[in-house]
Amino acid sequence: MMTTWLLYGATGYTGKLIAQEAVGRGMRPVLAGRSKEKVQPLAEELDLEFRIFELNDQTAEQLSGIDLVLHCAGPFEKTSKPMIRACLKAGAHYLDITGEISVFEHTHSLHEEALQKNIILCSGVGFDVIPTDCTALKLKQALPDATELALGFDSDSGISPGTMKTMVEGLGGGNTVRKDGQLTDTAIGKHQRLIDFGRGKKSAMAIPWGDVATAYYTTGIPNISAWIPTPRPAIYAARLMNVASPLLSSEKVKQPLLRWVEQGVEGPNKEERAGSAAYIWGQAKNADGVVKTCRIRTANVYDLTVYGALEVTQRLLSGDYASGSWTPAALFGPDLLESLPGSGRFEIDSFYPGNAN
Repeated sequence: MMTTWLLYGATGYTGKLIAQEAVGRGMRPVLAGRSKEKVQPLAEELDLEFRIFELNDQTAEQLSGIDLVLHCAGPFEKTSKPMIRACLKAGAHYLDITGEISVFEHTHSLHEEALQKNIILCSGVGFDVIPTDCTALKLKQALPDATELALGFDSDSGISPGTMKTMVEGLGGGNTVRKDGQLTDTAIGKHQRLIDFGRGKKSAMAIPWGDVATAYYTTGIPNISAWIPTPRPAIYAARLMNVASPLLSSEKVKQPLLRWVEQGVEGPNKEERAGSAAYIWGQAKNADGVVKTCRIRTANVYDLTVYGALEVTQRLLSGDYASGSWTPAALFGPDLLESLPGSGRFEIDSFYPGNAN
């Protein structure tokens, strides 16, 4: 049976990379977005069908004949709800490449509706959060009774306009962790530690990464934190930002920054991406003090997003999977990450109390 899928946000930095790679693989997505002036030239260049529409209560009408939507138009906190609602009405699978905790929580809350509509909702099919989600499940399999889980990554990747916009929108926010099964807000910069992500120990800071939402649904582990390498001076600066959070979260500060991003930020080019692999790290601990540490090297942040999003799209269009709201690892298992171009193999080290080995 022929299937048709739609790529919304096709002219953004990551959306365009996905569209180009899809065509290179022989896939024929329908390109979509709000601006005909941007979408039509790309569609003509790639010889693809296109549709132009806003995200609103009528969006479902624009999904006629569409089996799956890959949503790449952020900030997802603003755009995901209308697109998910449209997919539920139209009976189309929904995927996105978000890393935003609030979006993961909203998508998870719609599990029963997705079951009723016999569709799959899966947020985070890019670098956010495939690598860390798969690492989380790998650790859960290695230490089934784990009560604590820490996840993180190290990369020299550049930054795209969309990612920068999401960061600007999050200015003034603090950190979030999962504590005893509940999402808990903490001050940014409060939690720090030394971590070897795969290329030596580095100072690291806890951040509000999407896994504090998704890894809980993937593994059931009640205490989860997410980490990135951060120089100590930057950690201290982050603590000072807590004092300035009301100012940083104001629209008067955000709007000029968003305009600057629109006008002056470009994502990394092909050569820059090729020279900046990502290093994924995770650590699980149980009540007896047993620790399992997992590492894996992957492709660049943006290349992995392209590979991951298309791999999940192809699997859903060609396979038969249980409907509902899922995380990537819960749908496909931890081996999903190892199957992507540029990925190595999981390596797990163990520590047992009273045993140096």
